Amino acid sequence: MKFMDLFGRLKSVVIGMIHVKALPGTPLGCMKMSHIIKEACREASIYRDEGIDGLIIENMHDVPYSSSVGPEVCACMTVVCAAVRGICPFLPLGVQILSSANQQALAVALASGLDFIRAEGFVFSHVADEGLLNACAGDLLRYRKQIGADRVQIFTDIKKKHSSHALTSDMSIEETARAAEFFLSDGLIITGASTGVQADPRELREVSQSVKIPVLIGSGVTYDNAERYLDANGMIIGSHFKEGGHWANALDPERVKRFMGKIHNLRK
Repeated sequence: MKFMDLFGRLKSVVIGMIHVKALPGTPLGCMKMSHIIKEACREASIYRDEGIDGLIIENMHDVPYSSSVGPEVCACMTVVCAAVRGICPFLPLGVQILSSANQQALAVALASGLDFIRAEGFVFSHVADEGLLNACAGDLLRYRKQIGADRVQIFTDIKKKHSSHALTSDMSIEETARAAEFFLSDGLIITGASTGVQADPRELREVSQSVKIPVLIGSGVTYDNAERYLDANGMIIGSHFKEGGHWANALDPERVKRFMGKIHNLRK
């Protein structure tokens, strides 16, 4: 199953973010799992009712992120994802587990019936705020094959946000994109420098012309700039849908409704 089969369209797919509340065992964790699940499902139902095209479920509140994700995180994310799948049985759903817990995300997606993951560090090394992240494509795709998760698509960040790319400063984003395509990525994600920061429309054009796989925008899309990204295959939106446009705030149904209304008009 590829992008068109999954989302039913090739351009301007809107994917909303569910930022799961801090999980047990993380520094900010203070909620019972029943409450965490209830909140994730509440957000999923809002998105669903406003006509979103897909969702990503992410443990964004688990700051500071660790490259050693414990089994409790995987267990909790599986329960949350399964509950959201129950609320949205027909909506394309994905998961990301921070930081760079890509194999764990694949296992969660398989167990909870999700359709894709968002993966960091797919090709080339970079220095993120969590530390050095090395390329994972070879191990990740072999793991997907081993657990029988071939139907789970892997959308991969390139020159990802919250990172220094001095190690690969001699590699353009187009070269990075072609390397990810060669290593069998199912789709590429372009971002700004950090969460909520706009991606460069020029990079969208250049990368889209360099590869034959889908290219998604992974940060900074808003009601006011959506026209600049309509040629992207997808737009992953989190911050703009929250109260005040800040990722850590509650989901604002009116922001979702207003944005989706504009997108539906622009698609005509």
